[in-house]
Amino acid sequence: MFHDLYITGIERISSLQVALIIVGIGLIVLAIKKKWEPYELLPLGFGIILTNLPLTYMSLDVPGQFGILYILSHYGIFWPVLPILIFVGLGAMTDFDPILANPKLIFFGIAAQLGIFVAFIGAISLGFTPQEAASISIIGGADGPTTIFLTSRLAPHILGVTGVAAYTYIGMIPFIQPPISKALTSVKERKIRMKPLRHVSKTEKIMFPVITSIIVLLLVPQSGQIIGMFMFGNMLKVSGVVPRLSKSASNELTNLVTMFLCFSVGATLNAEIISTLGVLLVLGVFILGVVAVASGCAFGIIMAKIWNIFSKEKINPLIGASGVSAVPAAARVAQAEALKVDPENHILMYAMGPNVAGVIGSATVAGVFLAMLGGL
Repeated sequence: MFHDLYITGIERISSLQVALIIVGIGLIVLAIKKKWEPYELLPLGFGIILTNLPLTYMSLDVPGQFGILYILSHYGIFWPVLPILIFVGLGAMTDFDPILANPKLIFFGIAAQLGIFVAFIGAISLGFTPQEAASISIIGGADGPTTIFLTSRLAPHILGVTGVAAYTYIGMIPFIQPPISKALTSVKERKIRMKPLRHVSKTEKIMFPVITSIIVLLLVPQSGQIIGMFMFGNMLKVSGVVPRLSKSASNELTNLVTMFLCFSVGATLNAEIISTLGVLLVLGVFILGVVAVASGCAFGIIMAKIWNIFSKEKINPLIGASGVSAVPAAARVAQAEALKVDPENHILMYAMGPNVAGVIGSATVAGVFLAMLGGL
C-alpha cells in the first residue's frame, strides 16, 4: 500500500543519470582538489548532480509550477540574461592598457579566432547543422559566456553540452596551451624580451570603450549585446567617477552571475537531453571543442612568428597563444612558459593584450555567426 503512495528516487534513477552524476562529482573534484576554475566548475558540477536526481521536481515545467532549475535555466540562459550580465563584470575587471600601449597585439588575438573557423568547418563536415557547428566552434574562443549566449540563440538543444565543454576547456588551458607553445616555438624564440610598454593616458582609456563599441557595432550589430555590455563595464572602471559601481560590477555582480550561470548550465545537462542527442554527438562536441581551443592557440603563435619575419621589433610568440579569450588563464600560462627558459623574462602584461583582444574577437565572431545563421 505504502509502496504505491511513496516512490523513492532510487527506484527511478537510470544508469545514464548515475553516469552524469559521476561527471558532476568529477567536476567538483577538479574544482576543489586541482583548483581548475573552481568558481565555474563547482556550481557547474553541482547543477549536473541535482538535475539528474529523479523525482525532485526541480526541473518541473508545468504552468504555475516551475521548478527552480527550470526557472534558472529558462530565464537565466535561454533568454539569455546571465551571460549578457556577466560581460558587465568582465569589462569592469579588464585592463586594455596593453592593447592601447601596443596596438599590434590586437592582431594576435584576432589570429587566435581562426581556430573557431577550423572547428566550424570540421563540425559541418561531420554532419552538424550550421547552427550546431557555430555553437560548437565558438568554444574555441575559450569564453564560456559567449558560448552560452550563442548556443542559446542558435542551438539551445545542445547548450548543456557546449556550456560544460567550454568551461571544462577553460580549466584545461594550463594543459592544452604549453605543449602547443613548445611544439611551435624554439627556446630562442621563447627567450625574446619585448620593449617596455608606454604609459597610457586616462583619455585614451576612456575613449577606447566608446570608439570600440561604435566601430564594432556598426560593422557587426549582432554582437551588440556582448560588446556593448563589456565596454560599458570597462567604462565604469576607467571613468574613475563611479568606484562603487565598478567595484560592485567586478566583484558582487560577477560572482553572483557566474555562480548562477554555471549552475544553470549544469542543470541543462540531464539524462533526457543526452539520450535525445546521442552519445556520439556529445563526444563530437567535446572533441571539436578541444580542436578549436588548440587551433586558436596555434594560430596565435603562428601569427606572431610571421610578424617577426617582417618586423624589426620582435614579438615573443608565446603571447600569441594567449589570444584565446580565457582571461587571464591563457596569459598566465604564456608567462609561465617564458619564465621556464628565462626566469627574468616577464611577459604577462604583453600577453594580456592578445588575451583581452580575444574577448572582443570571439564576441565579434559570435555576432557574425548570428548574422549569417539567423539568430537574434
